[in-house]
Amino acid sequence: MNILVTGGAGFIGSHFVLRHAEQHPEDALVVLDKLTYAGDRSLLDPMQDQMTFIEGDIADMNLLTKIVDENQIDTIVNFAAETHVDNSIQDVSPFIQANIIGVHNMIELCRTNPDLLLVHISTDEVYGDLQDDDPVFSLESPLRPSNPYSATKAAGDMLIIAAVRTHGIRARITRCSNNFGPHQASEKFWPTVIGNALNDQSIPIYGSGEQKRDWLYVTNHTDAVEKVISNGIDGEIYLISDTNETTNLEVAQMIVEKLGKSPDLITHVDDRPGHDWRYALDASSARALGWEPAVGFEEGVERTIEWYVEKIK
Repeated sequence: MNILVTGGAGFIGSHFVLRHAEQHPEDALVVLDKLTYAGDRSLLDPMQDQMTFIEGDIADMNLLTKIVDENQIDTIVNFAAETHVDNSIQDVSPFIQANIIGVHNMIELCRTNPDLLLVHISTDEVYGDLQDDDPVFSLESPLRPSNPYSATKAAGDMLIIAAVRTHGIRARITRCSNNFGPHQASEKFWPTVIGNALNDQSIPIYGSGEQKRDWLYVTNHTDAVEKVISNGIDGEIYLISDTNETTNLEVAQMIVEKLGKSPDLITHVDDRPGHDWRYALDASSARALGWEPAVGFEEGVERTIEWYVEKIK
């Protein structure tokens, strides 16, 4: 395959690129990344000889067209996105550019290249949130985004779904639960907790900290994406999650304990506007493709902490 990976220098995308390059050396990989604060080209250094890296924006249609044509791309895996909810509350414009305009550009590429496959990485946040006694989200659940970030992701999803029906493009959508692991930008929850704990700084927890997330180790996610590429069906949506529902407070307490730090570092701050209470997904659609999480939660926690400890030293 000739694969274009957008957002391939970011958190999840970089893991996908490294693992795919190792497991499928016969494939030609082109990585496109805007290299915002959340992108780090050095993450790809171990496999730099097995890929072509291009710095650029998925909102640039001319650049996308040139890349697809010159490299005879047959598959696009779109990890590129603006994802931080707090940032979207402050200014939604970059989210509209990346998560809507960028997706629209890929749809247009698929319209002019009927054999081109688009695998679009979305999020469980398009469903909004759950209460503690609600059943988990399924493929039949309505989209009810709660914040500007998730609204732009839902918009991108709906554009793709409509293009599949109207134009017959080849596309598959994945929606995953919250990821954790190495390579994540420092502003995100896990790196913030680990970094602040290591530096004996206050660890901010929104509100009560009882919000629940079904944490998914990052390489378990990328393994599922590989199954969607190889075994998935065009026009289908696949939900990817593990069974690790844990509150934000419990995660912070666990990390502090493992690092031998004082639990007094944990500080409750004013809750975020529109903060979703709970996310959980029915992952049977991904498991039906032959996917199973390979890294258990505890092992993932140890790997994550170890990586950040080494990075911060």
